[in-house]
Amino acid sequence: TFIEPSQKIRDFGVKLKLSPVTGVLEGKRVVVVDDSIVRGTTSSKIVRLLKEAGAKEVHMRIASPPIIASCYYGVDTPSSEELISNRMSVEEIREFIGCDSLAFLLIDSLNKMLGDDSQNFCYACFSGKYPVKPEEMKVKRVGEFVDDG
Repeated sequence: TFIEPSQKIRDFGVKLKLSPVTGVLEGKRVVVVDDSIVRGTTSSKIVRLLKEAGAKEVHMRIASPPIIASCYYGVDTPSSEELISNRMSVEEIREFIGCDSLAFLLIDSLNKMLGDDSQNFCYACFSGKYPVKPEEMKVKRVGEFVDDG
C-alpha cells in the first residue's frame, strides 16, 4: 500500500486487505511478518486492528533491512525524509506503530542469504550507498530518464 498517492487511499487499502476475526485473535499473541516498513502508517494500522480485535500481543518481523534511503532506480518510494527508518531507531518505530516487539532482517544476514550473488544486487535503499549517484542521473520523475543525446 505504500505506493498509493495519499494516506487516505493507503488506509483504505489496509482495511480492504485485513479483516481481523475477534474469535480467532482474542487473547492470542500474534506475529505479523511483512516485507518492509516504509512510512510506518500501514504497520500502525495493522497493529491497531489486531489489538482492537483482541490480540494480547502483536510482534512485527520485517523480511528486509530498514529502508533508510529513496530508490531512484524505478521503485516509487517516498523521499528519504518520509521514510520512518531514516528518522527513527527501531525502538522508536516500535513505539510509533504500537507493537510489542519489532525486528528487521539485518543487511549482513541478507548478504549471507544471497551468498556469492550478493554483489549483484542494489542495497541503496538499505544503505544509502548508490551505485550511480542520484545527482548524476537525469530524471524528470521515477522511471522517466531524460535523453540528452
